[in-house]
Amino acid sequence: MNTCIYSDMDEIIAVLDRGDRSPAAQGGPRSLPPADRPREKLVKAGPAALSDQELLAILLNVGIQGKNVTILAKELLERLDQEKGIPSVQELSLLSGIGETKACSVVAMLEFGRRRWGAAGLRIKHPQDIYSLIRHHADRRQERFICLSLNGAHEVLAVRIVTIGLVNKTIVHPREVFADPILDRASAVIVAHNHPSGQLTPSGEDDDITVRLKAAADILGINFLDHLVFSDTAYFSYRQSGRLS
Repeated sequence: MNTCIYSDMDEIIAVLDRGDRSPAAQGGPRSLPPADRPREKLVKAGPAALSDQELLAILLNVGIQGKNVTILAKELLERLDQEKGIPSVQELSLLSGIGETKACSVVAMLEFGRRRWGAAGLRIKHPQDIYSLIRHHADRRQERFICLSLNGAHEVLAVRIVTIGLVNKTIVHPREVFADPILDRASAVIVAHNHPSGQLTPSGEDDDITVRLKAAADILGINFLDHLVFSDTAYFSYRQSGRLS
């Protein structure tokens, strides 16, 4: 059992009959070796073994002419990454290849997951608890800067992507980080971002934004609990490393 290192702190078809359903759809799941196809992976290894894009590909089932389901899932994922909440059916229907029926399926899936297994209410006791919530973002090719709002008991109120940056840099301002936690009436925040390179050593820019966010949190009276830098295999915690007083 992990030791609680935060204990002393305030605390995600219009039926497209003309879609490309052929097994040889170029670049689609059926072009992959059987063991690497999303459905086969799901059956064999369970949902945790799949990336977000693979899970969406299973949900979407088929693509459209000129856009296989793998590409469609990638474009949908990029759109969802930019949303702070669950988008409307009308918004998703505007995406090329996502008709009203598919949009309904996606929105219903997101809402059901939020109701049954959402992060809200989970108590954060250790950096590993944070990593478990955000690890699925590690496979993105661009950095995602993420903020977790917590109540006074360190229970999660919300997990949001604040901004999407470049391959090796995320530009973020304190006002963007704290805008939603203030509305949440959060007592504490945790921030995190992925390093697509897999390198976990914080950069000078990471150190600078950590200092700025900690200072802003102090002014706002919000406890700045931690900043995680993470990959798909591990994470670095400013708090755990002693670099956050």
